[in-house]
Amino acid sequence: MGCEEPSKVSKQNWCKERGGGRNMKSAIKNQKNPNRIPLGPNRALMKKKKKNTESKTENDEKSNVLQPTTTTLLPSQQFGFFLDRLKSANNRLKLSSLEMESMYADTCIVELLQDLEQNAGNLSKHMKAVFGKSWKNVLCEGQLLEGKVDPGSPAVLVISSSALRSLELLRGLRPLTRECQAAKLFAKHLKVNEQVSLLKARVNIASGTPNRIKKLIEIDALRLSRLAVLVLDMHIDAKGYSLFTQPQVSGEFWDLYTSHLHQQVIQGDLRICLYGHISQMQNEVKSAALDE
Repeated sequence: MGCEEPSKVSKQNWCKERGGGRNMKSAIKNQKNPNRIPLGPNRALMKKKKKNTESKTENDEKSNVLQPTTTTLLPSQQFGFFLDRLKSANNRLKLSSLEMESMYADTCIVELLQDLEQNAGNLSKHMKAVFGKSWKNVLCEGQLLEGKVDPGSPAVLVISSSALRSLELLRGLRPLTRECQAAKLFAKHLKVNEQVSLLKARVNIASGTPNRIKKLIEIDALRLSRLAVLVLDMHIDAKGYSLFTQPQVSGEFWDLYTSHLHQQVIQGDLRICLYGHISQMQNEVKSAALDE
């Protein structure tokens, strides 16, 4: 797998010393997570391989056309949307160009069921499809497994702009959390020490707000060794704000993402799920344009 990474040398410098910055992406992706959870079939990648047998002209035409049955943007469009927001936030977060270039739609974005509406009530069905045949073992089992399942290490982390919205999404996940309690990771009516106690057991699914999630990670209560899917709630509230546009929450989210999640995304251990309707996504794009 290559040379062992020195503990006191940054990933970027380490890669430069062994072949230049062009090897940054391959070096990062070669750092395998032993606890990585395999997901179900990558429908976006399967479609891409199939389309490669068609002419370039047909591919170019289809890249900008939504399929009639889908309720969300295509994975490539979702990836572009997310990357635009990341680049906008990066004006102050200062990720390197190599880190930005190490992201690809096929490995970063989860494609959800196209014939099922993306609302709170259907979230459990979408997650079952994402994990494929392994969904029951990964999302429903309640026992810790030494060396494989650490305490306080969810496979799915849902991030919302508010505690109320987090609870709404957790209600949609109840079919998966009957044997293993989901973790509520927000500040409203919940103290940090209560959440720390809960995270000493097995946790398959967690839902919360950026600031509290970041705090729990930094005190080593919430662990990310099993994290496979990051669900970002695209719901727009009554005031027209969402996770990416609410002023304070948006900043807290990007701080959390860049400090604790981005490396796992570019390594291929973590995939992003933008959960919301196409109309909501389009409104987000309009809001993003107004912010620039």
